[in-house]
Amino acid sequence: MREATSRQPLQVAALLLMAAGAAAAQSPAPDSYWPMIVGAQYTYVLQHQDALHAAYSGPLSLGPGADTQATHTMGLYAGWAPVSWAQLYFDTEKFMGAGVSGTTGLGGLTNGDVVRQGANGLKKTFYIARSFVRFMLPLGSEVAAVERAQDQLPGKEDARRLELKAGRMAVNDDFDKNRYAGSTRTEFMNWSLWDNTAWDYAANTRGYTDGIVIGYVTPEWSLKYGIYRMPEAANGQALVSSLQQARGENLELTVSPWASGTVVRVLAYRNTAAMGNYREALAIAAATAMPPSIVADDREGRHKTGFGINVEQPLADEGETGVFLRLGWNDGRNESFAFTEVDNQASVGAQVSGVHWRRPDDRLGSALVSEGLSGPHRDYLEAGGAGFLLGDGRLHYGREEILEVYYRAQLPQSSARFPVKVQLSPDFQYIRNPGYNQERGPARFIGVRLHLEY
Repeated sequence: MREATSRQPLQVAALLLMAAGAAAAQSPAPDSYWPMIVGAQYTYVLQHQDALHAAYSGPLSLGPGADTQATHTMGLYAGWAPVSWAQLYFDTEKFMGAGVSGTTGLGGLTNGDVVRQGANGLKKTFYIARSFVRFMLPLGSEVAAVERAQDQLPGKEDARRLELKAGRMAVNDDFDKNRYAGSTRTEFMNWSLWDNTAWDYAANTRGYTDGIVIGYVTPEWSLKYGIYRMPEAANGQALVSSLQQARGENLELTVSPWASGTVVRVLAYRNTAAMGNYREALAIAAATAMPPSIVADDREGRHKTGFGINVEQPLADEGETGVFLRLGWNDGRNESFAFTEVDNQASVGAQVSGVHWRRPDDRLGSALVSEGLSGPHRDYLEAGGAGFLLGDGRLHYGREEILEVYYRAQLPQSSARFPVKVQLSPDFQYIRNPGYNQERGPARFIGVRLHLEY
C-alpha cells in the first residue's frame, strides 16, 4: 500500500507531461522565451523583545531578559519558458542573523524571516531555495494575464488547465495562500499569521523540500494535491531519500465563484515520518524515572493528520481593504516535526488601504491569534519534556494569544527604468502565555522591517 501511495503521483505526472506536450499549440505564448530575472529582494528586520515575568525558565524558554536581534535575507529569482507549456524556475537565497531568544519559546515565533536553529553547522551562505519545473495542459480557450513576480513569468496563462510542478520548492507556495496574511516580508511577521501553524507541513530547517504538485485550476475553483519529502528528524535540514520512507501529503480545495470576491480554501494533510508519540514518551519516562524524551521514542511509519480553513474577504478599494480568517487543527498525538509546536489555532485580522489617508500604496494591518496544544502534547511539556521549540521545564497551561499590528509605508520608487519597491514597516506584537505558560509573560516585541523588491 505504501509503495502504491508514493508511485501514483509519479504516474499521473508522467501522463500530464505527455499531454502537455501534445497540447503545446493550444497554449498562449509567453512574453519571452529567454531566461529572465523575475524578481529580487532584500529584507532587514530589527526586532526587540522586552524583559518579561518568568516564574521559571527551561532550556527552550523565551528568554526572560530583554533581547534585540537583526536578520537579513536576500534572494534572486529566475525563470525560463523554453516552450509555451513549460516553465523552469531557479531561486537562490541567503540568510544572516538570529531571532530574539534564540528563536525558541513560542508556538507563534515573532519573525517569519528567521531561519530556525536545529541543524548543526547550518551555514549562512547562499543556498538553492527553489529549483522546479512547471507544466500546464490547457483545457479551454480562455486565458488570463499574469504579471511578473517571484516565481511567475509574465504573459498569459490558460484560465482552465491541469498543472504539474516538480522539484525543490516551499509547500506554502501552493497551499494555504492568503491575500492579506501570506508574506512575512510585506505583511504580518508572526508565524501564526502568514501560515496556519497547526499545519505541520514538510520542510527542512530553512523551509524547503522536494516534491510534486498536481492541480486542476479554473477561475471559479481549483483542486491541488502535493506530496513531499519529510525531514529525517524533527526540525532537521536533511530530507529522507524516499517517499516510501516518509512523506507529507496535502489536498486543498479553493472556491471563489462569488461576485463579492470571497475566497475559501479547505486544506487536509497527512504526514508520515519517524515521529515520537507523546503518550508513549510519558509512559517510558514513568517506567524509567527519567524525564520524557520525544526524540527517544521516534518510530517510522507514524502519522499526523490535520485540516485548515482559510478565508479572505475583500471589502473595498479594489480588494486592498479586506479581512481574513484561518482555523487549523491536527490530532496532536505524535510530535510536532517540521513547522512549529501548535496543534490548533484560530486567527482573524484585517488590512486597510492607505487610500483613506492619501497614501494609496500604504497598508495598515492588525490581527489576533489564539492557539493551543493537544492533551498529550500539553501533558508531555508539563512533565518536563521538550520539543524543538518549547521546553520550560514544566508548564501551567494556557492558550498562547497573539496581537500583531504593522504599518507598511511605500517609499518613492527609485527609477522608472529600474523599478525597485522600497517599504518600511514598524511592527508591534503582544503575546500572552508565551509557550502556553501562564507563569511566564506577557511578552512585548517591537520591530522595524525594511524591504526592497524588484
